[in-house]
Amino acid sequence: MTEFAPATGALSSMWLLIALPLAGAAILLLLGKRSDKWGHLLGTATVAAAFALGLVYFFQLSDLPDDSRSAYLNLFTFIDTGSFNVNASLLFDPLSAVFVLLITGVGLLIHIYSIGYMAHDEGRRRFFAYLNLFVASMLLLVLGNNYVMMFVGWEGVGVASYLLISFWFIRPSAATAGKKAFLMNRVGDAGFLIAIFLMFVAFGSTDFQVVFNGTLAGNLASGTVLAIGLFLLVGACGKSGQFPLQTWLPDAMEGPTPVSALIHAATMVTAGVYLIARSHAIFSANETAQLVVVSIGALTLLIGAIIGCAKDDIKRVLAYSTVSQIGYMFLAVGLGGAAYALGIIHLLAHGFFKAGMFLGAGSVMHGMNDQVNIRRFGGLMKYMPITYGTFLAGYVAIIGIIPFSGYWTKDPIILAAFNQEGWKGWVFGSAALLGAGLTAFYMSRMFFLTFHGPKRWTEDIKKPHESPLIMTIPLIVLAFGSLAAGWLMSTSVVDWLTPVFGQTTAHEEKMSHLTVTVLTMALVVLGVVVAFLLFRRGTALEEQPTRSIVVQAARQNLYADRFNELVFELPGRLLTRALVWVDNRGVDGVVNGLAAAVGGGSARLRRAQTGYVRSYALSILSGAVVVVAALLVVTFG
Repeated sequence: MTEFAPATGALSSMWLLIALPLAGAAILLLLGKRSDKWGHLLGTATVAAAFALGLVYFFQLSDLPDDSRSAYLNLFTFIDTGSFNVNASLLFDPLSAVFVLLITGVGLLIHIYSIGYMAHDEGRRRFFAYLNLFVASMLLLVLGNNYVMMFVGWEGVGVASYLLISFWFIRPSAATAGKKAFLMNRVGDAGFLIAIFLMFVAFGSTDFQVVFNGTLAGNLASGTVLAIGLFLLVGACGKSGQFPLQTWLPDAMEGPTPVSALIHAATMVTAGVYLIARSHAIFSANETAQLVVVSIGALTLLIGAIIGCAKDDIKRVLAYSTVSQIGYMFLAVGLGGAAYALGIIHLLAHGFFKAGMFLGAGSVMHGMNDQVNIRRFGGLMKYMPITYGTFLAGYVAIIGIIPFSGYWTKDPIILAAFNQEGWKGWVFGSAALLGAGLTAFYMSRMFFLTFHGPKRWTEDIKKPHESPLIMTIPLIVLAFGSLAAGWLMSTSVVDWLTPVFGQTTAHEEKMSHLTVTVLTMALVVLGVVVAFLLFRRGTALEEQPTRSIVVQAARQNLYADRFNELVFELPGRLLTRALVWVDNRGVDGVVNGLAAAVGGGSARLRRAQTGYVRSYALSILSGAVVVVAALLVVTFG
């Protein structure tokens, strides 16, 4: 693998990428209401400055030779205890560079959009502080040069996401969603921590270079490599909402719409994909670990697509779409080899079209009195032409119509899945292909019910209206990215990431690219046509009872929440009650019982102290008689 070189030139100031948004968050939180009038501008400016610096660093990195495109910067000693030493160090290489541009670029557009979206919210300054904290934490996550620094950013993202999801905490649903996201992410974090502990035991370090070189040397037992890989996967599943830790992600829609775009498009959910891609040396060293990653990705992409077909909340449809699309990315990075880069390319394109659609959904809500039920939309194309056009761009991009982004990023993943050896190619390729058809159906259903067909508005909505320019300009920028990003990145990003993932050899082709394209396009067109025929004239205003077991299960999120409640929450509650009973009746019972026995015994003994001399004389006489009797028995007995 490429050896990391010390940072020189402008790259020696890469710490500013994190420091700028972090300083913005600190200023807004510490100054409080005194910054209400300009806090949103400061928050946006810090991210804009970070994006500009990211571009500078990116171009400096691109000027370096392919085999030396990396730079690390040691800031200070973070942990120094015994044999465990961790430096606070940063790494800027081709992989972290593309994530920096995605996080700051899309994050900047979301900040600009939020200026208009949160204009009348009393907590706008606090909202921008949390956004800045989120961006700073995500940048630390992707720039950390060891797993401990990555974990610090990882936890920062978790805290910031909790604050943003539960931003409107006076709503019980928002407070509950924030706690749910926080707790489910702790499950993944525990797995990540265990992986870090295993790395230290195995390698004596958590630095990327030491861990990767040690893994590639082949000195570790396969079981150790497998354990590290699986625990890393647990962490990735928690942060990226993959099976079985996916149920928190749709509930995160309780936060403001810009939060949904930030979490589901460019930042938090991509952290798991980044973790696996960054740890490619570990996963590539163990086929079982790779197989588990691919299986989780294939299963999750189908779960998200199936549930998305049955949801009526526009933001929840997009949320389950994110679950499904992240599943494609897990599938890709799990395949290994050239597919690592394919997963990253789809991640980057997804950042554009999913952010655009989430912000477009926010624009629809802005013009429809915050309604989210697509059954109560219809005919909005006429009233929101800019939102319609930008949403259309994201729609054709995500379903993969030629020549838009999804075609250039998702089809190669399907092809790579089919070209795997043995049964894996047919199973995972078929799952990816089926997911493409389902994606076309549920996205078309949402699109047609929202923008086409007859009006189905509630009486309180007289005339929907377009959003202001401060909100539509980011939509337009993201729309162009949605249409062109896939084509622009399909070859250049693969070459750019070669220093990270190395040169790879492709598997023997079972299917040609043309065959996969024809099959995918056929299923996509079928999904669009079926949705058009079913929903072109609208749908029932209220959810109708159904006899279909699949639809009922999809409406109940495939019973994932019930499963968690029965398998984890209920046994946890019962165990807690049992432990409380043991503590009260057992531990406390012994202590309290002993205290009661001592107290009761002393009370009874105290009764013998009457204060009468004749009683004491009688007691002495009785004792003397007993002693004399005992002596006589012993002597003459």
